[in-house]
Amino acid sequence: MAGEDQPISGVAGRYALALFELARDEDALAEVEQDLAKFAEALEQVPDLRRLVKSPVFSAEDQQRALSAVLEALKIGRLTANFLKLAARNRRLFAVPDMIGAFRALLARHRGQASAHVTSATALEEGQVRALQQALAATLGKDVQLTQGVDASLLGGLIVNVGSRMVDTSLRTKLNSLKHAMKEVG
Repeated sequence: MAGEDQPISGVAGRYALALFELARDEDALAEVEQDLAKFAEALEQVPDLRRLVKSPVFSAEDQQRALSAVLEALKIGRLTANFLKLAARNRRLFAVPDMIGAFRALLARHRGQASAHVTSATALEEGQVRALQQALAATLGKDVQLTQGVDASLLGGLIVNVGSRMVDTSLRTKLNSLKHAMKEVG
């Protein structure tokens, strides 16, 4: 699939590539993957952590101090902790979610997998995730590493991103299309 072999670019891509290469060289890809997953989950569940990461109001020193405490509490390994602290020191903490996504894409490519992200109106059940992974694997001819997001404004349906391709079957998009069609008629 053409979208999966895109070169890494942008701040998030460069940071993710550096972390990936360090982790590969230290034979710590699985550990870093788990640490980033823990941090991403904490970002999703803890509004104060999200605010710390996204807000430019906090100084780099404040972000580093708070981040150190969070990383210790989450038991994040040395390599990943140093990476996240570097991002804070360089005022790039806001880009960490994109860095995590880029790292996952690099890891999937390294493993011969395809990475995909699905956004749904409500959290998918395990059976639905498995069925979606199987359908994507059959289409792409590769194992699929799937990450999930929830956006209640979709109302229903899914948005699936694989590389540069996006399939949007959300009810919100269908209703917007209908609204535009009705404006043209009326």
